[in-house]
Amino acid sequence: MTNSKNNINKDIDDQSLINDWQQVSKQVTQACEQASRPAESVRLLAVSKTKPADMVATLAKQGQTHFGENYLQEAIEKIDALKDKPECENIVWHYIGSIQRNKTRDIAEHFDWVQTVERDIIAKRLNDQRPAEMSPLNILIQLNIDNEASKSGCLPEQLPELINTIKEYERLQLRGLMIIPAKADTDAFARTKQVFDDIKHRHPELSGWDTLSMGMSGDMTEAIANGATIVRVGTAIFGARE
Repeated sequence: MTNSKNNINKDIDDQSLINDWQQVSKQVTQACEQASRPAESVRLLAVSKTKPADMVATLAKQGQTHFGENYLQEAIEKIDALKDKPECENIVWHYIGSIQRNKTRDIAEHFDWVQTVERDIIAKRLNDQRPAEMSPLNILIQLNIDNEASKSGCLPEQLPELINTIKEYERLQLRGLMIIPAKADTDAFARTKQVFDDIKHRHPELSGWDTLSMGMSGDMTEAIANGATIVRVGTAIFGARE
């Protein structure tokens, strides 16, 4: 009887998760329509940090493919737990947490994207430690668009030098920018899009420069209106953090 009750509770929890994911997906589509953009021009990144692997598997069955993780050890356990599940074979893993030097090898070996590169020493280590049999690691530079002293990210004036360095690494594919703007900064998205477009104009050799990761649960509509191609949503899909 207990097992049956547990199964019923899990089914209810799974359906609630699916409903929330569908609602967020609908909001992304509506935001694209309002911005006169194709729905497929924006990717929903489900931020699954602190959430169990079976919740990831539930959404993977529904067609969600891109998942973001902040905490390395937890993420590796999840990746290993799901790698042999047929419904999870198309999952694309994004690392969106802070990067310490002693963590770069595990990140380089387990992830498809890294969104939080902010300095050359980290980029070089990721490049050197990316396994040769894997495709190049997709890289976003985290930009500190507000020059906030308390926040991670490359400062705008440091960006040209960092781009010139990263673009030479053969095991990395430089794709674009990621920001976490200050809540009071109402035009951070527009300024970041301007920086992004300026880099695209100045560096025609960056053939993969196509990604702007900005916007979360509370501001993704505004981010999409200003050119975001990835929105990072956790709580609105998975509920509050554990």
